[in-house]
Amino acid sequence: MSKPEFVYTTYIETTTEKLWHALTDGDFTERYWFGHRVTSDWKVGSPYGFANQGNPTVEGEVLVADPPRRLAYTWNNRKEEAKGEGTSRVTFDLEPRGKVIKLTVTHDELGEDGKTLRDISGGWPMVIASLKSLLETGKPLPADLPSQSTKELSCA
Repeated sequence: MSKPEFVYTTYIETTTEKLWHALTDGDFTERYWFGHRVTSDWKVGSPYGFANQGNPTVEGEVLVADPPRRLAYTWNNRKEEAKGEGTSRVTFDLEPRGKVIKLTVTHDELGEDGKTLRDISGGWPMVIASLKSLLETGKPLPADLPSQSTKELSCA
């Protein structure tokens, strides 16, 4: 039996270079990822991490860095309630389609318990919608999402 996976695709009116920057720049991620700041040198094998107000939330290793086409990294949730969920993988594929970029986010290698899948199924769509909004309008989604949505974002 194969492990569960989550795949989300959207189209963003931007360039691959701007989208790559948005995915890999801490100042930018903090704006659309509801306060989560990413840090890494984005070289294959290097560590990366997300932190919210200085508190580590996710960490892992860069698996693929092919700017501006593909980025992949392992995903280790540092939250206390996520202990024992193991390591999963996140891949971003950026494909130019005329004036828009097709962005596909695949989060796979998920644990069998289903908790991570449940959490990211709510979190990734909000994060990517906020990213899309910021790139297209200059404004991310509002930070005052309902409490359930905020909980989901802790993992995605």
